[in-house]
Amino acid sequence: MGKLNEFLNRKIIQKDVGEETYLTWKETISYALGRGAQGMSTSMTSSKYINYFLTNVLFKKLSNPMGVASNIRFFCGIFDAINDPIMGVIVDKTRTKEGQMRPYIKWAPWFVSLVMILFFIGSADAPPVFNIIYTTILFVGLDVTYTAFDIPMGALAFSITPNGIERTKLFGVSSIVRSVVGALPQVFVAAAAWLPYFKSHTAYLTSAAVSAIGIIFLTRLTFRNTRERAEHREDVPSVRECFGLLFKNRPLLMLFLGNIFFVVCKIAEQVSFYFVADLMFDRRYNVVVDVIKFPGFLLAGLIVPKLIEMAGRKADSKRFYQLCCVSAIVIHILFAVVCYRGLMLKEPGSPVSLLTGACVILFTGLTTIPLEFKNLIQKEMEAETVDYIEWKTGTRVEGIMLSIMSFTGKIENTFSSSIGLAILGLTGYAQHVEGSM
Repeated sequence: MGKLNEFLNRKIIQKDVGEETYLTWKETISYALGRGAQGMSTSMTSSKYINYFLTNVLFKKLSNPMGVASNIRFFCGIFDAINDPIMGVIVDKTRTKEGQMRPYIKWAPWFVSLVMILFFIGSADAPPVFNIIYTTILFVGLDVTYTAFDIPMGALAFSITPNGIERTKLFGVSSIVRSVVGALPQVFVAAAAWLPYFKSHTAYLTSAAVSAIGIIFLTRLTFRNTRERAEHREDVPSVRECFGLLFKNRPLLMLFLGNIFFVVCKIAEQVSFYFVADLMFDRRYNVVVDVIKFPGFLLAGLIVPKLIEMAGRKADSKRFYQLCCVSAIVIHILFAVVCYRGLMLKEPGSPVSLLTGACVILFTGLTTIPLEFKNLIQKEMEAETVDYIEWKTGTRVEGIMLSIMSFTGKIENTFSSSIGLAILGLTGYAQHVEGSM
């Protein structure tokens, strides 16, 4: 126990980097576990699995389940994205003894967990109109409660340390922890296909309940063991001032536009569950598609902070970001070229070949690597835009600055999910039942 405490109280940056360091491993891991809790929530409510839950469990008795699910995801997603800047302003106007962000991290996860469980209680046996209304209301509830958790959690990373090298290492550790902890609900739902006593609905509801407990427990550690170190003005900025500062931040707006472009890359991910369930005729293999992504998270979490630490103040985040973006585009193009014939020109109703399936899984893992490198370096670039606007105006507003990037993430998920489902519906995509539970 003594050695464990010694490790936890040790600073994450040991060498001299030319500026003061603050973070211990205890604080870093506590923050990372909160990010893991976020991952558990998004695994249940924003990923491809919820699309499959809607179309194949909740709306399976409707004549056009994909069209209904696409519309709900689209309109609720737009509301969710608009909700982000509002929460960003609320965070920036908050002044309490516990800080600006930490009070929300303390209480919001309870509401996130409650709404998430209520969502997955929904049953396909209920009247169709009731199901649609119930699902829409609960989706809005998920959006509001998660945003009240997500924005403060992201903004806390900007406030936890002013040291950019420390922040990058914090983001690296958080990326690994979030990928592992956040994947647990998805792995459970996918692995449930191998267990004879789990039906689709039971697997989702059980996973939501377990995730709810995990979310509450992990975020309590984040609340207790982290500190907000950034200094804020005593007077509370007005709503107009918050939005005005946002539009003065050109570097952040450039990151925003870059993220919107990558919505195309997420469409394939959103429909991959249907690929496994219907083209490979067995949903159980979906766990392989998820596991193959982990090396991308691991490599990004280990390599990016090390590179930034080695480069120190000479690190060129912009050039590194551009290189990652170009690499991701090239790999996605290769993905389409290599797999086109095996996916699009195969005999109707027949499963994909073993070679095509292996290529899909391989490229799924490869595309994750540059995207995760991009996402991780982007986190530090976002933090730097907060420092930039504080230097330019004298006002620090983490909430509204972070909300614009959270907004882009919501837009990416909304459009990729709704577009993916819409494409499946419009092209007359036929689902199969062989091998499905």
